[in-house]
Amino acid sequence: MEFRECPDIRPAKLLELRERITRLGINLAEVEENFARGGGKGGQKINKTSNCVHLRYPRYGIVVRCQRERKRSLNRFLALRELADRVEMLVSPQTSARLAERDRIRKRKGRSRASQERTDAAGADNRGPELGQD
Repeated sequence: MEFRECPDIRPAKLLELRERITRLGINLAEVEENFARGGGKGGQKINKTSNCVHLRYPRYGIVVRCQRERKRSLNRFLALRELADRVEMLVSPQTSARLAERDRIRKRKGRSRASQERTDAAGADNRGPELGQD
């Protein structure tokens, strides 16, 4: 597997991931990469394209599957980031607490964002008829 540039991801994020992979000693030549057809939300684009990324790192027996986005390049980046997270948790336990905290915050923000969207959508649906209209 080789590390390719991606126009959908900011260069700073790519550089950060590349440095992290190097620091952790992950050999990208050992990473097995497969693409499969997706499923679930996303409509025709998801169902017809092979954008679900499977990464396998035999050295630690880690398997990562990512299908969060509709674009293969984004899923590939996210899967590599998840692989780096898991390797870091195995290699350096002192930093895994920081990663766990970061994940907790990320999930909390996601829940908060989803709750806010539900509230906004419910508020838009529950508005009565406009005044002055019959």
